[in-house]
Amino acid sequence: MALEKSMASDTLVEVIDRILDKGVVVDAWVRVSLVGIEILTLEARVVVASVETYLKYAEAVGLTAVAA
Repeated sequence: MALEKSMASDTLVEVIDRILDKGVVVDAWVRVSLVGIEILTLEARVVVASVETYLKYAEAVGLTAVAA
């Protein structure tokens, strides 16, 4: 019976390497209102990826400018 390595035993370096290789996207949106009056609105978008990964996907969706 073979034992499989669990994610919990990964070192910090392995976790950071995996995040930079695949990327992570966090998208949050919060609205706080009281009696129909909006008190606070918070929007956050966080993308963590390596430069190589970012450029590959940014070019695919047209986010990079082509140098003339």
